[in-house]
Amino acid sequence: MIIPWQDIQPDTLENLIKEFVLREGTDYGEMEFSLQDKVDHVKLQLQNGEAVIVFSELHETVDIQLKKHL
Repeated sequence: MIIPWQDIQPDTLENLIKEFVLREGTDYGEMEFSLQDKVDHVKLQLQNGEAVIVFSELHETVDIQLKKHL
């Protein structure tokens, strides 16, 4: 089930994105980015509709996925 990011409290959304970024260990190439830069990048992807928040009822987990991968 896709959860609209706008329906999530700002602090909760921030923590969800931080957990996602830390778990994924996203590789941004040769340049180093701070945790906040990575969080901001994911927020922008959510706002642009490139990424979505997905809740799995079966596993009772929340994840962030690129929309094109759904």
